Amino acid sequence: MVVQSLDDVVHQQLMVSATAEKSSESKIAVTANGGNGAKSAEKKLRELSEEGSTMPPRRSSARIQALQKAEEELLARKRAEGVEEKDNCNDEVKAGKAKKRNRKSSSDGEESVVVEVEVVSPPMKKGVAYRKGKVVDGVNGNVKVGEVNGKEGLENAGGGLGEKSDLLKVKETIRLFNKYYLHLVQEEEKRCGKAEAERKAAKKASKSKKGAPPEESKTTAKRPDLKAVSKMMENNEILYPEKRIGNIPGIDVGYQFYSRAEMVAVGFHSHWLNGIDYMGQSYAKAYSYELPVAVAIVISGMYEDDLDNAEDVVYTGQGGHNLTGDKRQFRDQKLERGNLALKNCSEQCVPVRVIRGHESSSSYTGKVYTYDGLYKVVNYWAGKGISGFTVYKFRLRRLEGQPTLTTNQVYFTYGRVPQSLTEIQGLVCEDITGGQEDMPIPATNLVDDPPVPPTDFTYCKSLKVAKNVKLPMNATGCKCEGICNDPTSCACALRNGSDFPYVSRDGGRLIEAKDVVFECGPKCGCGPGCVNRTSQRGLRYRLEVFRTAKKGWAVRSWDFIPSGAPVCEYTGILARAEDMDSVLENNYIFEIDCLQTIKGLGGRERRSQDGEIPANLLDKYHDQCSESVPEFCIDAGSTGNIARFINHCCEPNLFVQCVLSTHDDLRLARIMLFAADNIPPLQELTYDYGYVLDSVLDSDGKIKQMPCYCGASVCRKRLF
Repeated sequence: MVVQSLDDVVHQQLMVSATAEKSSESKIAVTANGGNGAKSAEKKLRELSEEGSTMPPRRSSARIQALQKAEEELLARKRAEGVEEKDNCNDEVKAGKAKKRNRKSSSDGEESVVVEVEVVSPPMKKGVAYRKGKVVDGVNGNVKVGEVNGKEGLENAGGGLGEKSDLLKVKETIRLFNKYYLHLVQEEEKRCGKAEAERKAAKKASKSKKGAPPEESKTTAKRPDLKAVSKMMENNEILYPEKRIGNIPGIDVGYQFYSRAEMVAVGFHSHWLNGIDYMGQSYAKAYSYELPVAVAIVISGMYEDDLDNAEDVVYTGQGGHNLTGDKRQFRDQKLERGNLALKNCSEQCVPVRVIRGHESSSSYTGKVYTYDGLYKVVNYWAGKGISGFTVYKFRLRRLEGQPTLTTNQVYFTYGRVPQSLTEIQGLVCEDITGGQEDMPIPATNLVDDPPVPPTDFTYCKSLKVAKNVKLPMNATGCKCEGICNDPTSCACALRNGSDFPYVSRDGGRLIEAKDVVFECGPKCGCGPGCVNRTSQRGLRYRLEVFRTAKKGWAVRSWDFIPSGAPVCEYTGILARAEDMDSVLENNYIFEIDCLQTIKGLGGRERRSQDGEIPANLLDKYHDQCSESVPEFCIDAGSTGNIARFINHCCEPNLFVQCVLSTHDDLRLARIMLFAADNIPPLQELTYDYGYVLDSVLDSDGKIKQMPCYCGASVCRKRLF
């Protein structure tokens, strides 16, 4: 297949008159890239004896699956009537006017039927229904999402898996908090931008009048995180609004929060400032303890008299503390509120949760908070502190039988992140990109003997375009200068629903998933620093490809990745899907299914609000996508980037997002992977491939099965 780089295509087509091709809207279908995820293309590494399974075939949209089901019923009737099945690859489903496409896709030469299942793009989990407001459907395949009221909780549409896991409930609550938080960050950025513009205008006016410069107004700093928590409280969206003694479901030892507000959102620690969280007299009917009793404390080094030796802690009570940051006491503490609650814990043997806060450049608060388990309040006493004032001190000892601590008094570690290539164990390739990316991507292998690197592919930083694919260049572009900052006048912002989809914080973060993100492109007046070009800036995080025992190759980050941050684009060769029918054993094909995200099929709800997609594009796109088989795909089998190695997970931390910038045709949308959660260093990066169970058939029409090794709490146990 003859291909050319996307940059060449853009350059060539910008030199000719822009042709307005039919516009569209999109949904995504993706092909599994091997085994449980990123199995390598090379045969040597593909034959893992313990897996004993073949490579999975391509996936299809729910729309195609429905047609395939109708076809299966039709074929069954034909068999019953003695009618011979002629050609599996070309039989037409009369009811749906669609083609079912087969391909040989097994590593041992067996023939298997290609069944394509689409992957949805928002940062929500399978079966999630948020408890108020606008919602989006899940990352997983067969999800129905809608609006539910406060205490109805999070529904599970996970295909008969029972109730949603406690960990997943916590994740979804944090995701909802992040969604509110980013919306409020956007409001704050607008406020600051407006204030700055007014200041400059006033300064300019004063110079023209040759008078004294105006006094700069001092505005109170806003806290989007606290406003987000307040919003969740108003909407009854706090996961555990009632205080609890002991562990909180879904939060194990080592769990990390990136602000105190996140702890409040979950109900783990109910106050964003106080170090001691306790039950007051309002809980007298529910508990027989002498109240108040403490339920949790935060140790963050704010008191000069604290002594933290990990398993044993001398904790300084609350009150009399100088909040200016010098940690000094300025008055005596009293045996009341939290101090009295800890005293009662000591006398009644009530354990308390201990959370430690440590400095972290990753968090917008400058700290990361780690849950270190339950501690017993051994004893307490009052005495003179370092500053000469009375302080109450409480000795706490960690209860036995809990997981090993992940923190100590001065250092936080989630895993040992290498500081240089010389520290990497099992290094088999220093940079799989060959210098194409701004940061090298090493590959490690501690599984195979002898260890081998990923082979049989060429790294491709940007998308390449097959010769028989004509990429349109009909996006008109905005007339902003420098950067886009006024959504009321920016043409690209208007196409995104009259606002920008990103915030500038942390280098640019997507506020929430959309049917499609319209970014600024080559015809726009703004520069590369514009917030509406966030996904175009390349890799921002230090990534590593590593070998796993059962899932083939996988990807992890050495850096913290905040929710909504772009991780990578899925690159390869942009080709016509029909050209892939004759390709054997290629499990890296990402089909661009245009219709499902926009219209919603197979029990899905629309992700967008009415009016998010321009009506003219929606109508034209619907006409273009009347065929059941997606017209275009991205083939990363022989050439691709880091995305081809990212594994499937039933509980993923990434989501798929369609992005358009140079044109309006969603059949040819760019495919981006964004962070669905705050992802700590060394956690494997995953997204959901979206298989529906029992959707993959072999050449005889029998259901094929492949086990899933993702290890998620809600794992379906099978990839398909």
